[in-house]
Amino acid sequence: MKRIALNMKDQKTCDIIKDLVDHNGNKMRAALKLGCSLRTVYRHIAGYKEEGKAYFVHGNHGRKPAHALDEGVKGKIPDLYREKYYGANFSHFTELLEEREGIKVSETLVRGIMAEAETLSPKATRKTRRKMKSILKERLKAATSEKEEERIKARIVDADDAHPRRPRCANFGEMIQMDASEQYWIDGRKWTLHLAVDDATGLIVGAWFAEQETLQGYYNVLRQILTGYGIPYMFYTDRRTVFEYRRSGSGDTADDSFTQFSYACRQLGVQIKTTSVPQAKGRVERKNGTAQSRLPVELRLEGVTTIEQANDHLPGLIAKLNKGFALDPDSIPSVFETQPSLEKIDRILAVVTERTVDAGHSVRFENKFYSTLNRNGSPVYISRGVKGLVIRTFSGELFFSADDHLYAMLEIPDHERNSRNFGFAPPPDPKPVKKHIPAMNHPWRVAAFQAFLKKQARDSA
Repeated sequence: MKRIALNMKDQKTCDIIKDLVDHNGNKMRAALKLGCSLRTVYRHIAGYKEEGKAYFVHGNHGRKPAHALDEGVKGKIPDLYREKYYGANFSHFTELLEEREGIKVSETLVRGIMAEAETLSPKATRKTRRKMKSILKERLKAATSEKEEERIKARIVDADDAHPRRPRCANFGEMIQMDASEQYWIDGRKWTLHLAVDDATGLIVGAWFAEQETLQGYYNVLRQILTGYGIPYMFYTDRRTVFEYRRSGSGDTADDSFTQFSYACRQLGVQIKTTSVPQAKGRVERKNGTAQSRLPVELRLEGVTTIEQANDHLPGLIAKLNKGFALDPDSIPSVFETQPSLEKIDRILAVVTERTVDAGHSVRFENKFYSTLNRNGSPVYISRGVKGLVIRTFSGELFFSADDHLYAMLEIPDHERNSRNFGFAPPPDPKPVKKHIPAMNHPWRVAAFQAFLKKQARDSA
């Protein structure tokens, strides 16, 4: 005789109806126990008399649900994660399965499948990690081979930590948190991601890869903010990068790059606030964690091998992060000021270096010599010993600022291209070409910059 197995609820119903039939008990009392109507009790009695215990087996017992995941697909998910999408957290992995593999499943199901496969998310909580370790330790005791023991030991992992929460700013653009994170973004290549995040919305408003944390990296981020949104009210940065103070012992402004960033912000009217506590700017720290979890996987899947390719793909990847992890900026009041013109941005985001005119009325910069030109393209011979600033704009143009005048710079070649005494006759000297030189209200005037440096020295004393 075939044994009939019932679940707890059906077994309880069977016992009550059997007792009712065997002892001709009170049907209304049975209905109260079962939480059903008297009519249902009569139907159960008739079914029990006709089929016995088998009547209480549910009709769908043993039948696979129509929406159940195919076993082949279910077994494929852990393999896809280990071979192709390793390093992604499970929320991101679920999105990638639908986007790239056409497998539409819930995040909860993915977590369950990965738990069965003894695989944790890189973002797993301490509680989840402790639970997994407990399960693995039990399986380790039951292991029957040395190979199985080694496999289980390799799955045991440690706990994680998080940043404390604090209220968001009230306005979009009121505070932009900035930071740089260094890691292996693609296999074998360690870069630094410069990131800017709006505190009110969690929106990434600027991002740029560089070989290391540099002024040019932050300038690229600032340019994205200025052209995409406008001028923010404040930057909140890490004091470790010395955004406000001159580096001790630095005699050359070329090395004092973050003072230059601060001076550029002053020209835009943007405040800078610094902190020595990373947790204080948790918004950008958490966003760094999200980027470190997701971007390496995305870059690998896109076949990125160079930092130039990474920066080309970055806008699309940042747009995906903003869509999934930021608030709608249109729903929050904005305090961004009007976007500056590209010409003004190009001049403000410049790198300056102090230089002295030599005996040949030229300026040496990066092991090359330059003559100075006026707006008409004619050479201007500045007296020996005059100190000034070499200004390299964001687009790469070179200017020399001295004595409240601004000059264009023209490289002096080491040798003439053609001989005047041998060979073919040289072409006639070209007419001077007019040069575009910004007006003297440009931001990098010597007197204004030196006054700024003196103020910083007083403030940091």
